[in-house]
Amino acid sequence: MASATSGFGFCLPVTYFFLILLLCVNSGGSQKKKENMLAEKVEQMMEWSSRRSVIRMNGDKFRRFVKAPPRNYSVIVMFTALQPQRQCSVCRQANEEYQVLANSWRYSSAFSNKLFFTVVDYDEGADVFQQLNMNSAPTFMHFPPKGKPKRADTFDLQRIGFASEQLAKWIADRTDVQIRVFRPPNYSGTIALALLVSLVGGLLYLRRNNLEFIYNRTGWAMAALCVVFAMTSGQMWNHIRGPPYAHKNPQNGQVSYIHGSSQAQFVAESHIILLLNAAITMGMVLLNEAATSKGDVGKRRILCLVGLGLVVFFFSFLLSIFRSKYHGYPYSFLIK
Repeated sequence: MASATSGFGFCLPVTYFFLILLLCVNSGGSQKKKENMLAEKVEQMMEWSSRRSVIRMNGDKFRRFVKAPPRNYSVIVMFTALQPQRQCSVCRQANEEYQVLANSWRYSSAFSNKLFFTVVDYDEGADVFQQLNMNSAPTFMHFPPKGKPKRADTFDLQRIGFASEQLAKWIADRTDVQIRVFRPPNYSGTIALALLVSLVGGLLYLRRNNLEFIYNRTGWAMAALCVVFAMTSGQMWNHIRGPPYAHKNPQNGQVSYIHGSSQAQFVAESHIILLLNAAITMGMVLLNEAATSKGDVGKRRILCLVGLGLVVFFFSFLLSIFRSKYHGYPYSFLIK
């Protein structure tokens, strides 16, 4: 009995030894398999990136190269709907900025296999949209090398806009990868300025014997008002931030021309504000004309009523837009 117990006691450590050895071998093989899989994925992503700066992905590619481990690289994904039948003009504008950013990274000296730019179109990866519960486009997301994306890994498009420079700042914050944006030369501004100078110069030359129009106060006043309307409607903000013209909900097709937040605006919204300000100004001009002119009383009364109607109605409309953006603002006038 003692001999059997002694033999069993000897076999037990030997069994443990072989089990541990087997686990080590399996663990080493599994680790080697992961390394080979990772190397294949990186090699494939680099090959695609060498062909085009933005890698197009369907559902299968997205799940394999973006979602599934192992992965030691970050992926920026633009979820969009570029097909003509989707009628998403914002998607096309955002795609142009995205291409500029991706090209800036692809052809920079700092380019590496730590960051890739990809795109998933709704018509090529509708299952991806459903998997992520995504109901709007375009949307930019960052998928980190490890773990799941956090809230900050979704780019705040509505508040910041989709300019390449803003996307580059967001990527630098999420990945520590600095991208210097290089835009292709655009000579349209220079050509437009040259045409304007030529037009003004030609007009002055043709009217060189009669330049009294230069001293026309009404003309200068109209020009000054145009500049004021452009600046007060947010045109400079649009130029800096590059917001979309409008937003179309892909679920119901409803188009929004007024942004619901006080921190952002659409291009169409600035155009609406410009027209409202112009209408109110026109009303004030008519009221002033009715009060200061010495013409027929009936005509002055009509000018007064039309001017008052313009000011009251369009100011009410302007105030209602203000209330829709600044939630909780208590005052309204005619239009709520």
